[in-house]
Amino acid sequence: MKKEILKTKRSKLDIELLLIAGFLISFGLIALYSASTVVSYKKFGVTTKNIAHQITNGGLIGLLALIFLYKIDYHIYKKFLPYLLGASVVLLLMVKFSSFGYSAGGASRWLDFGFITFQPSELIKITTVVYMAAWLERKKHLLNDFWQGLLPNLIVVGLIAGLILAQPDFGTMLVVIAIAAAMLFAGGLSWRYVLAGFFSLILVLYLFIHFEPYRAERMMTFLNPEIDPRGISYQVNQSILAIGAGGQWGYGYGLSRQKHNYLPATYTDSIFAVTSEELGFWRASLIVLGFLALAIKGLKIAKSAPDVFGSMLAVGITTWLTVQAIVNIGALSGLLPLTGIPLPFFSYGSTALIVNMAALGILLNVSKYSK
Repeated sequence: MKKEILKTKRSKLDIELLLIAGFLISFGLIALYSASTVVSYKKFGVTTKNIAHQITNGGLIGLLALIFLYKIDYHIYKKFLPYLLGASVVLLLMVKFSSFGYSAGGASRWLDFGFITFQPSELIKITTVVYMAAWLERKKHLLNDFWQGLLPNLIVVGLIAGLILAQPDFGTMLVVIAIAAAMLFAGGLSWRYVLAGFFSLILVLYLFIHFEPYRAERMMTFLNPEIDPRGISYQVNQSILAIGAGGQWGYGYGLSRQKHNYLPATYTDSIFAVTSEELGFWRASLIVLGFLALAIKGLKIAKSAPDVFGSMLAVGITTWLTVQAIVNIGALSGLLPLTGIPLPFFSYGSTALIVNMAALGILLNVSKYSK
């Protein structure tokens, strides 16, 4: 089957997906510049420090990764999967147990090698997608055999999720679980396991929230945003205030008031709120429409992929990027609890931007072999 696929005439570059990707990346950089000016000037004395770092250390490297992975046949990832999985686990362990790991904001999520700072939890998303796709291709016939098929797979995903939670990074752990769940469902998982998994996840999340005071506080904030407007509810209240203040057309690009030391994490987790305040409801809605277009296009690629591996890669990448967007925007709008998940292509972070653009390169490559 693989040889037949490789021998078929390749399609042209997927212009539709490329335009969607270009729109999200460009819009993200424009929004980031405005959202980061105040913090950048306060820290470095210039308003362009953060956006320059994002473009040079994230955007340019991410563009090279996108082009390279678009050129490389996606089947090769199966060959390197053991090394990718092993390296990802080692890097996650290094965050907690090596001198290269460092903490910020109460979490240990980064590795600092001096010449480069890296966030392994971003790489683990690609690792999870490739692992699940390869597993489903090889053992799809065992998917609904709990002991021989489903359980070993859940152990691997559970190990990855546990290492991420240890950082702690509850939001990324949820994204990894969502990726695995969506791919298993798309692969044909029985409804009895879907329902059992759903209720098991609810129970586990309850225990996580119950035994961690800060998670319990976030849940209380979600249920009652006015409970402590100057304390635990501060960020969500300021975020909702910024989105509401923007009205239909906003104050104008660069004219946000909340980014002046009122709204926390203006250029990372809260960037959608700043953009909504400046551009207003209608123009900020283009972000939502962009991710909706990406979701529709990604699922079309999955449906027309020539094999199970390619189809599952497309499902995993599409789920990952759209779930992150839904959770981030939903949390800032008060529709979901705050989790600290960044908005793909918009939030500051060179590792995230590189990995997100690399994922688009893989998706473009799968599309190239579509039926």
